[in-house]
Amino acid sequence: MEGKVIIRAGHPDDANREYLPEKCKTTDTVVNENGNNSIVMPERLQEHHGVICDGLEDEWYVYVPESYDGSHPVPLIIGLHGGLMTGWGHAIYTSWCLVADREGFICLFPNAHEKRMWPVEGISETFDASKAPDLPVVLPPADIKDNHDNNMILGLIQRMEQDYNIDKGRIFMQGMSMGNLMTSQFARSCGKFLAGCAGSGGPSEPFVIFNRDGSVKNLAGALDVWQSRPEKNGLPPGKIYDEFEITKVNRFYWMKINECDPVPQISIRGEDNFAFYKGKKADLVFLDIKNRDHGQTLDEAFLYWDYLFSGARRNEDGTISNGPTRIPRTGDKFALCVSDGYANALLNNEVVDMKAPACWWQKLKYHGLNGGQIVRGEYLCVPLSLLAKTFGAEYSSEDSNRVVKLTLKDGRHLQFAEGSILCNIDNDPRQMFCEALYREGELLVSIEWFAGYIMNCQYSVCDKMVYVTDHHAVLSALMVDLIRDLFAGKPYQDPKSFESVTVQPPMIRDWN
Repeated sequence: MEGKVIIRAGHPDDANREYLPEKCKTTDTVVNENGNNSIVMPERLQEHHGVICDGLEDEWYVYVPESYDGSHPVPLIIGLHGGLMTGWGHAIYTSWCLVADREGFICLFPNAHEKRMWPVEGISETFDASKAPDLPVVLPPADIKDNHDNNMILGLIQRMEQDYNIDKGRIFMQGMSMGNLMTSQFARSCGKFLAGCAGSGGPSEPFVIFNRDGSVKNLAGALDVWQSRPEKNGLPPGKIYDEFEITKVNRFYWMKINECDPVPQISIRGEDNFAFYKGKKADLVFLDIKNRDHGQTLDEAFLYWDYLFSGARRNEDGTISNGPTRIPRTGDKFALCVSDGYANALLNNEVVDMKAPACWWQKLKYHGLNGGQIVRGEYLCVPLSLLAKTFGAEYSSEDSNRVVKLTLKDGRHLQFAEGSILCNIDNDPRQMFCEALYREGELLVSIEWFAGYIMNCQYSVCDKMVYVTDHHAVLSALMVDLIRDLFAGKPYQDPKSFESVTVQPPMIRDWN
């Protein structure tokens, strides 16, 4: 039986500028920043101390929902905090405890052993301390078997299995920022203990996950993976790659290991831009979050569970199985996506050809400006033949397609003509956003105007790409890049094609 989610009221500290205010631990203070929002400190969150391994004392936090009685096995969620954070901080900067109240599983939030920083690969090798003098860096050992925090997590899993009735096939890990790096490191080395992992805001360095020849660095094999990337995540200084490349390289890494179909199902819900990949060995979810800064959204734990973890299991033979999830991982049933300069479109999650490329067009004012001009609007114009196909309209044309007539399913008759800003709707002309264009033998009109004014659809514009749906959807920049790769016929690219993979720091060794 599903438990009830209750969001407790807290006192917002709008003047706060600390990364993790300590008063959040002992009061009902909450903070809100476009990257980190918090819930009120959960009353049932318990602090623990003890020696797990290496003779060193560690600290961790456990959340056991009120519904737990030990009568049946329950999943275990391991949440790894970001750099300079704590286990209790991760508990309030995520909604895992709320999901646990609903689903009945147990949460574990360990502290990094030293300086609130996880000992992960990919930081110390290229870190310039002069650019961040207040940021401590904990060097990882050369051999993952000697990594204390990695061993601590393994030991804590064993302890949780001793203390509670844990379903060993349903152990999951999630991390934010440096916690994402630690989660990825654990998944690559000890992923056989997990059914799935998720992370936000912390892509791994290419030299950590690939050899120079493009082969993968991995000891543990496939598992279900979720990658969240805030649109405004940003990059540390001095990198040879941009956000688009590092995002692709990390996505391609798990696509390769999980043997994913390179073409995903795409769904955009509000500011959440999903790409769902089906794999032969395990699945992958990519999420681009519109207008979000480095960090994680407060509902991400619910998304991880509802879309992926709720159906995932590691079987006794080591394989991953994916059953029904709380929310199905399906693409948008109705969606049309086009981009400037491309002669294809994404229609209901299928790439289709257009008879002419989409064209980005500017609406100008120049009267009275002494030869100057002002851009008053910018629109993406697409062939009317595509719009007819999308909305099931009857299409006819005259004068080599310079005049086009459409008959919509509801019986409305539309007529367009090259160079005219008017659309004749049932003998009642109305002005469009811009004039109709004639390109490569096709008549083009603004997709924004047609979708919004004629068809009453929602549309979103990002970097000269337009996404049209029947529900609220806000297209984000990383999803634009992913869809353009689909249009270019490159949904998966050989890692060797990226300089960040082939050109690695000299101290980095390739694996044999």
